[in-house]
Amino acid sequence: MKDWKIIIADDEPEVHNVTRLVLGDYSFEERGLEFLSAYSGVEARLLLEKNPDAAIILLDVVMETDDAGLQIARYIRQELKNNFVRIILRTGQPGKAPEKKVIIDYDINEYKEKTELTVQKLFTTITTALRSYRDLRIIEKNRVGLEQIIRSSGKLFERQSLKEFAEGVLTQLIAILRLDEDAMYIKFSGFSALKSNGHFMVVAGTGKYANSVNRDIKTSFDEEALKYLNMAIAEKQSVFVDDVYVGYFVSQNGSKNLLYLKSCQNLTSLDKNLIRIFSSNVAIAFDNIYLNREIVESHKEMLLTLGEVVEHRSPEVGKHVQRVALFSYLLAVKAGLPKEDAELLRLVAPMHDVGKVAIPDSILFKPGRLTREEFDKIKPHTTIGYDIFKASKRKIMKAAAIVAMQHHEHWDGTGYPNGLKGEAIHIFGRIVGLADVFDSLSHWRIYKEKWAINRVVKLIAEEKGHRFDPALVDLFMGNLDEIVAINEKYGE
Repeated sequence: MKDWKIIIADDEPEVHNVTRLVLGDYSFEERGLEFLSAYSGVEARLLLEKNPDAAIILLDVVMETDDAGLQIARYIRQELKNNFVRIILRTGQPGKAPEKKVIIDYDINEYKEKTELTVQKLFTTITTALRSYRDLRIIEKNRVGLEQIIRSSGKLFERQSLKEFAEGVLTQLIAILRLDEDAMYIKFSGFSALKSNGHFMVVAGTGKYANSVNRDIKTSFDEEALKYLNMAIAEKQSVFVDDVYVGYFVSQNGSKNLLYLKSCQNLTSLDKNLIRIFSSNVAIAFDNIYLNREIVESHKEMLLTLGEVVEHRSPEVGKHVQRVALFSYLLAVKAGLPKEDAELLRLVAPMHDVGKVAIPDSILFKPGRLTREEFDKIKPHTTIGYDIFKASKRKIMKAAAIVAMQHHEHWDGTGYPNGLKGEAIHIFGRIVGLADVFDSLSHWRIYKEKWAINRVVKLIAEEKGHRFDPALVDLFMGNLDEIVAINEKYGE
């Protein structure tokens, strides 16, 4: 543990020497004193700026000016906003600064005449000041720690995947432990593990465990680590043992989860309590993640079922929706969309033609070019698809509605159903529209022969700025090798 910092601000060198001599072997809570000397108000300001964790300043009133010490006291409280350092004002000229006025106006903690500070009184004054400083820091640490816990818990509830959640738990715990002035968090190694198929698998790690993700704890860690993990598993509760913390959490659906932190030997009882309070929210957050997954999986299952309905109506497009989804995901990533949005688009892209379930078979499966009247009858599949999803407030359903409605809109405003133009067309609609055309032209359909890739690419280049978003066409051309690879891998 670091020594308590004491600033001696006095223009008399002898005062510094005597103070150091008298308190040389002083110890409070197994911590000694580190003395920092300033011989003027200017020097004192510099020391205070560089040492915000100073516990006490022994401050002379009269230095280069009659009120130098008082100005420093004001500077500490009003400019530095440091309400923790204990100010012990010492003066050899008590008439220069009346005691009551000084204490009230400058938030002084002790006011002593230099002749009063005998060895015993100095010892008592320092001890009292350090106790006060310690208690203030504990109160502040509690406040900041609990604030961090509340903030962290809120962030954890925003996590949508178990991996992100596990990483968040480690990140927030480290942030909480950062409150320790000794910054022991730098030495921490830890991981989060989830029980899957009877085994605990690591889903996130820091320090020396950073490379253990997706590995079974039984094959990844030494006997000592396993001893602590097995102890928590056997006792079915979180444990602090030696320099290790193992969090054990069981969600309402029965999922078992472990959190392991190494190098906790210097944690105070306050730090441990903060961890316990924070950890009590982890099981609730786990349930939240599982609930979100359940909702998302239900929506995915419904979308896949709808996709299969469309595919079974038109057997020749069996893998069309799968390829369009993969093309769309690739273009979304290349366009710089957030990973969450790119994944969302991958899920809903197969719904672009879901409205065709309401189109008559005589039109949908006509072996030849459609007449103008027939084409007009197929156009409503966009609004029909939109109507299927529009009532839902779920993000995934809203995205599906957008894709169904807008994938036939054109960049120049000549598309349908609403004649949207440019960026008025949602990026999801623009991406799926391009992916759909590429896939439809590069594969056989009942109404057309398969086009060669170079012919399809030539058409897309010609439609840049007309049918298609110019920026997306550039991305398409720049990543053509990957697109063609997907097209070949998932051929009919």
